[in-house]
Amino acid sequence: MSPFHEKVVPLHGAVPVASVQGTLALDLHPQHDPPEVSPAVGRCSGDVVPIDRRARDRLEQWAHRYAQAAVEIVGGDRPVTQLLRWTVPRVYADLSRRAQLVARSVGQQAGQGRVQAVRPQVVGVRTCFVAREAAEVSAHVRYGHRSRAVALRFEVREGRWQCVAMEFA
Repeated sequence: MSPFHEKVVPLHGAVPVASVQGTLALDLHPQHDPPEVSPAVGRCSGDVVPIDRRARDRLEQWAHRYAQAAVEIVGGDRPVTQLLRWTVPRVYADLSRRAQLVARSVGQQAGQGRVQAVRPQVVGVRTCFVAREAAEVSAHVRYGHRSRAVALRFEVREGRWQCVAMEFA
């Protein structure tokens, strides 16, 4: 035996491999009962807080118009200044940057006329109130035969609803 040859001692013993290692433990039994309906009047299942139905409808209508204006701004049909009052500075800057990038891609200036061949159309919105003065909205937008999603978060600031986050997907 050479002086450099030593015996290797394992620190841990062999671990048996379980049949579920690396997989999710799922309950595969079907659920036949419908989800429970909230006892609060006017509360939808996705809301975190109960909200009056009229207040929900007003915000959904307003959010629909806001989302429509936002996608038209990116498409070049509107100037970004139209949403200044209802948008926090960070979101406003991002919306302006997106409009400039899309316009520049076809050699135009943002807000000076249609950049996209097809006018975007907000098909529908879904709202979830996470607090009395905070709501998260998803918007389904059609561009001709294609669809996109826009996620928005609105909060009451300075006495009015303002968009504090917007994400295009």
